[in-house]
Amino acid sequence: MFLVVGVGLLGWVGWQYFGTGISSNHQMGKAEDSLRNQWKAPAVVKPSTGKPFVLLRIPRFGADWQKPVVEGVDADDLARGIGHYPQTQLPGQPGNFAIAGHRVTHGSPFRKLLELQKGDQVVVETQDAVYTYELDGSPRDLTVKPTDTWVLDPVPGKREAPTTSIITLTTCQDLFHSPDRSVAFGHLVKVQKKS
Repeated sequence: MFLVVGVGLLGWVGWQYFGTGISSNHQMGKAEDSLRNQWKAPAVVKPSTGKPFVLLRIPRFGADWQKPVVEGVDADDLARGIGHYPQTQLPGQPGNFAIAGHRVTHGSPFRKLLELQKGDQVVVETQDAVYTYELDGSPRDLTVKPTDTWVLDPVPGKREAPTTSIITLTTCQDLFHSPDRSVAFGHLVKVQKKS
């Protein structure tokens, strides 16, 4: 009986760490293709819970690293890729475009997030523009508790109206399950409109 339980437990762990990655990466690829097709239509793609609405590129992760960002950050949303905190601003708007992603399981889109350094670029592509942000620091330098929601404020840690566009990246602090979050902030440095 212990052998059956042990094998079952190993199978579950294997699925969490490898199976969900295969499934999620497949879903992210399909979501990217679907989003690019939607962008070809004249209708504006608006954020809708669980649906991709922008693409994210982080050049430090390689020339071919690109992931869709879906609206929402609950478990189902993050199983589809990187999630956008719905209460935060959209790319390019004054305020905070805040996103979250897994470091382990579900495609591990932010597995290498703590390798990012001050000055690294994060590129967000929307239907009509490409926004380039530059990181102000490394995510390994700031760890917060899940209750520290100030990182999602329009101007993180300040009660003032936003005048610039920033990005906030969040992920689990530890490679294995941890309630703490590693956080990096960046500021908008370039906007390229699509024709």
